[in-house]
Amino acid sequence: MFFADPSRVTPGVRTFRRSSWDQTGRNQDYLILKPGQTVTLLDEAGPGRINHMYWTTINGSRYQYRQLALRAWWDGESTPSVEAPLGDLFAVPHSTPVPAQSLAAVINPGDSRVVSWGHNLYLPMPFATSARIELTYDTIPGMPDDPMAFWYHIDMEHYDAPLAPDTARFHAQWRRENPTIPKAGVDLNAPGWNGANLGGADNYVALHAEGRGQMVGLHLQVDNLGGGWYGEGDDMVFVDGKPGEQWPPTYHGTGSEEIFGGGAGPNFPYHGPYTGFHMVENPDYAGKSAMYRWYLTDPIRFEREITWTIEHGHDNNFANDYTSVAYWYQIEPHAPFPDLPDIEGRLPRFPPAVREADAARARALRRMNESQSRQPPPPFEVFLNTFLKLGAGCRALFAGQTDEALAAFDWIERQLDTGE
Repeated sequence: MFFADPSRVTPGVRTFRRSSWDQTGRNQDYLILKPGQTVTLLDEAGPGRINHMYWTTINGSRYQYRQLALRAWWDGESTPSVEAPLGDLFAVPHSTPVPAQSLAAVINPGDSRVVSWGHNLYLPMPFATSARIELTYDTIPGMPDDPMAFWYHIDMEHYDAPLAPDTARFHAQWRRENPTIPKAGVDLNAPGWNGANLGGADNYVALHAEGRGQMVGLHLQVDNLGGGWYGEGDDMVFVDGKPGEQWPPTYHGTGSEEIFGGGAGPNFPYHGPYTGFHMVENPDYAGKSAMYRWYLTDPIRFEREITWTIEHGHDNNFANDYTSVAYWYQIEPHAPFPDLPDIEGRLPRFPPAVREADAARARALRRMNESQSRQPPPPFEVFLNTFLKLGAGCRALFAGQTDEALAAFDWIERQLDTGE
């Protein structure tokens, strides 16, 4: 759908990059993001197109993937065409990075001694007159101050000629229903429920868009609170009609796993070019799972509107935490987006001990930064040992081993006390 012909040399096209490189020529090739801050990652005149975006952090907050929110505006529009937590936009499920090798989104690991992942998005984002991208680092109430180093690339091209009139703009929208509301009278959280859904009115809605365009992707996350196999829910996509007005839907599926290309009831992760269940927390389906579907060769086209929905359990009999990002292109203007929830409304369901351990990580990191700013700084061996211990603590934190994480962060503070 969007692969360039590498043998074709196109006149009037110039490629370039915007990034966080250190313009002093030194090696601090990152932004320092402060909680509560909004930074502009891109402010570019058109016509042009973004072809690839990349970002990474090192030993950041357990919640960073939902704390960072990205918004993008094309051609001076008043409301953003892209609005989502940064991690979810780049296919990170439940603020927990896992490997994903797909055509549109790629997540690669970094050094095994720290928590650092490379996040890539390859969906093209054209613009006629301007492109503006902002990133906001939202503060979690009650948490310590926690500045973050942030590396990024935006690979682009600029055109001498204007865009073709039928060039649609990229859109992405985040939604969450926490928990989903079961349909009245169902057998709650029962995989074998055999009720009848002949309307789709109670389905989870991942996207409602108005205008002319095509949907190209979905990243869906489920925190299965009820336990058992939740995936008997069918996708129901209403094209140029709405639930309650159109039946049957334009697309009617046969279960959740079919949407994402899996065999019956996937209970281990997989990921491929177009489809994946890239997170499966438990083989009995309890807890957190995530999946993606890229409609790159088979976009869902609409002339007036589209509503993409899925049952949460057959006939909507499961009360679970559903979160999604929908990706689509359309001719502007777009319909208003639902309000992006505040940070507490975006955070994944983690035990309270995770927040306690993450606060300890922030305090340990602050102590490390303060020690490096003193003259003379601690010996390099002290810095190296504390840095590696910080990485070990962050790995434990992301693995849910909060006692081990707290012990590592406490060791750092005691080591710095001794070293000082």
